[in-house]
Amino acid sequence: MNISAISELRLSVLHKLPPKADGKYVVYWMTAARRDRWNFALQRAIGWALELKRPLVIIEVLACGGRWDSDRHHGFVLQGMVDIARRMKKCPALYYPYVESKPGECRSLFGAIGDEACVVVTDDYPIALPSMQTVNAHASVRIEKVDSNGLLPLRATNQAFPTAYAFRRFLQRTLREHLLDAPESAPFARVDLPRLRLMPAAILRRWPPALTRLLAGESADLSALPIDHNVPTVTTVGGPDAAEARLTKFLAERLGSYPELRNQPEADSTSGLAPYLHFGHISAHEVFNELARQEGWSPARLAEKTSGSREGWWGMSEAAEAFLDQLVTWRELGFNFCEHESKYDDYQSLPPWCKATLSKHAKDRRPHTYTVEEFASAGTHDRLWNAAQRQLTTEGEIHNYLRMLWGKKILEWTAGPQEALDIMIELNNRYAVDGQDPNSYSGIFWTLGRYDRPWGPERPIFGTVRYMSSENTARKVRVGSYLRRYSADVD
Repeated sequence: MNISAISELRLSVLHKLPPKADGKYVVYWMTAARRDRWNFALQRAIGWALELKRPLVIIEVLACGGRWDSDRHHGFVLQGMVDIARRMKKCPALYYPYVESKPGECRSLFGAIGDEACVVVTDDYPIALPSMQTVNAHASVRIEKVDSNGLLPLRATNQAFPTAYAFRRFLQRTLREHLLDAPESAPFARVDLPRLRLMPAAILRRWPPALTRLLAGESADLSALPIDHNVPTVTTVGGPDAAEARLTKFLAERLGSYPELRNQPEADSTSGLAPYLHFGHISAHEVFNELARQEGWSPARLAEKTSGSREGWWGMSEAAEAFLDQLVTWRELGFNFCEHESKYDDYQSLPPWCKATLSKHAKDRRPHTYTVEEFASAGTHDRLWNAAQRQLTTEGEIHNYLRMLWGKKILEWTAGPQEALDIMIELNNRYAVDGQDPNSYSGIFWTLGRYDRPWGPERPIFGTVRYMSSENTARKVRVGSYLRRYSADVD
């Protein structure tokens, strides 16, 4: 495996030193692409280990100290660590899962690792989550960041796109060449590396690997971590195994009805892959590859015309193209924005027309106002909104269509748009399994007008930002069984 096989668009060097000649091993510092397949960063690390003839150490870290760290998010990642640990037993590399017991431990571990490593490869990600902030750019070792986020490299664009249509047109002009540049599905196949049985004793003593019980996500062990224990784990199981099973089920049983039923809360026809994509338990490349294989697709079927249309460019079935518009266009549009806009979560990052119309109506009388605590406890007057919030607090997700209504009503029921944004971010990042994801920020800001256009007639509170109501939503989609499932008397 040649280290030069990684596109320069996916590679950035934080510390431009040559590989350390007397280094003991190559390190893959795993923080975002938490998987052993379809992973450009892992592929790069294997390439370095082969070239330098050194052992490969994969250190998957889970940091604490983040504002929204909780049993829910830690538990999901830990379940993935169990999968990786089992899979790595058959691979010629040492897997070392490390979970912080107090903030700062990962940074000190990284410093110690940097002293002994030939080169360190880590994940590139456009949001600075706690585990990504553990990389110390001043370490005395070559540090490379590799982008494994989507089909389009983050640095293939030089701007943030204002609409999905504009980004889709760009994709149709440029994505063809990148579709052939996929990571290895099984990067350890036919790879022979020197083996390191254990980490050095000094590292084992100061930074011992995660215990078996902690990796199992047992509540008694999670309770010892300095995270929020008021947000419990969910029944959705994390990890690459569960992600691949979810993908297989979706393609076999739900894809065919996806265009007709994806917006129906009662149908359960969405892919359910969002949390797995967020934590890197599955790759967008793997999802695309499996879909393309099922469709009998090849790049020759791509259309020459680049009109920005949602349909027809891929040369796949209607259902497959509807799903790809979510997986590629909308998901990677969020990554594009976060890559080019450092204040992606700031109210001021909204388009000027949104800020102007919301400011004009900021003092409009609200029919109801609620505190963040009342929203969190589903304590509003609106039964459908409360049901969506209960789904979020209990299951860690909201049905895609109702998520839009959820945000619009928070805008309507708070004192002003800035407060509405703060509450949406707080509730989403606290309770959603895929909180703090570029795609989830896209959804939140869409409710305030990002990626949209002005809509008439001009209304109180909303101005020309698109309006939604629970009454109209209940007429458009079936919500009867959804309301019964998430009503207060079910709790």
